[in-house]
Amino acid sequence: MKQPTPTKKNLQATSPMWLSVADVAVLLQVCRQTVYSYLRAGLPSKKIRGIRRIRRDELEQWLNQF
Repeated sequence: MKQPTPTKKNLQATSPMWLSVADVAVLLQVCRQTVYSYLRAGLPSKKIRGIRRIRRDELEQWLNQF
């Protein structure tokens, strides 16, 4: 059965504040390479101890642009 597409409401309820690339890929049901494409296209992120992290609220804002 297909998982529902993440919405603002269920993204807030189930996700930690900082997400890894893999976390974002699972939430959006895309591969990690697609998330890296989103990062190159302007999805805000930070490197924390060498690991790329995306703030949940910034992901929501970025998704709402489309």
